[in-house]
Amino acid sequence: MPVFAEMDRHVTLADQLAEQDGGPVLLINKFDVAPGDVAQMLAAWEADAAFFRRQPGFISTQLHRGIAGSGVFLNIAQWESVAQFRAAFAQPEFRSSLAAYPQETVIAPHLFRKLAVPGICVA
Repeated sequence: MPVFAEMDRHVTLADQLAEQDGGPVLLINKFDVAPGDVAQMLAAWEADAAFFRRQPGFISTQLHRGIAGSGVFLNIAQWESVAQFRAAFAQPEFRSSLAAYPQETVIAPHLFRKLAVPGICVA
């Protein structure tokens, strides 16, 4: 079973999952994987991605890998709402799939929303 870590020292994923506000969210999930465990991690992630694609509210996902042989991966997934992500995340099928990840893998999921910064980007 992988180890879960928090990205934010002050706001946990559990805090975020309790939010009742609507609107789209972006899941950024960082995976730290030992070099010898990359193939197993990719197979586990692919199975999870296929599961999430079938869930209500799922929009898209994209996996990124650090360059130069890095064992750091970022999954960036869009969801229609926290509630829909929460429902998928709580599914027994997903929870049991976590055992397929290498034991030494550290997973750090966090939810985000776009911000508007005048003159730079729009929400």
